[in-house]
Amino acid sequence: METLQAAFFLFVFVPLASPAPPLQQQPFQFDEYDTDVSMASLIQQDYEMQSKDIIKDGTNVSLDTSLRLQGDDSQLDVPPTKDTNLPTCLLCVCLSGSVYCEEIDIEAVPPLPKETAYLYARFNKIKRIAASDFADITTLRRIDFSGNRIEEIEDGAFSKLLLLEELSLAENRLVKLPVLPPKLTTFNANQNRIKSKGIKANAFKKLTNLAYLYLGHNALESVPLNLPESLRILHLQYNNITSITDDTFCKSNNTRYIRTRMDEIRMEGNPIVLAKHVNAFNCLRMLPVGTYY
Repeated sequence: METLQAAFFLFVFVPLASPAPPLQQQPFQFDEYDTDVSMASLIQQDYEMQSKDIIKDGTNVSLDTSLRLQGDDSQLDVPPTKDTNLPTCLLCVCLSGSVYCEEIDIEAVPPLPKETAYLYARFNKIKRIAASDFADITTLRRIDFSGNRIEEIEDGAFSKLLLLEELSLAENRLVKLPVLPPKLTTFNANQNRIKSKGIKANAFKKLTNLAYLYLGHNALESVPLNLPESLRILHLQYNNITSITDDTFCKSNNTRYIRTRMDEIRMEGNPIVLAKHVNAFNCLRMLPVGTYY
């Protein structure tokens, strides 16, 4: 009899009980800064670049396994910053060779963990870059100081950064350019106060890997000299450029010379009327953007 009652209970009541719906989990989101590139994008870029480095080096350790907070082991070796008593990796985010010190109001470059490859110190109050800031960090490949208050960069500040490929000093208060490291592919100094006398004649001549040069929204009176053949993008918009010569982009003594790599030159917002300098563009595949009449 008890067996029949149990069977009846299971047959009648169990189908009436439905499983509880699964909990809806909200995805994690990164707060985006008011710029074209968010921290999430930067982390993703670093992840992809480091993945390529690991494959190139022939290691079998996956990047997911190698990612870790630097605070676990190296935090004790990182000295306090110059503005607080906190170690750098408590004040900033240190993640597998990348250091993110954005919008934290630091006034100087913080001491970096050894083997730092990527430094993002955007939107702070840094006024000066000293030669000692990177003296012991020769592994840097990308530095972004956009949106600070930098007025001075000591001679030799970047001279030991032989692996540095990307450097952004945009939106600062520079009046002259520092000596740049030799392997740069991208240099951004948009929105500063740079005049032509603040750029040495051979500032870019030896940068044979430089492909992207951004000098828009400054106070240049002329196009920089000795631009490397490697250039693909050149932005000079909204300066005070009034004239160019036949040798600015081309070679007046070689009518067959063609700048094959140059894809874009922006010169709008300058006083110069480009139609008066037609011979200056003979070697270009595309005419510069700017005023022609």
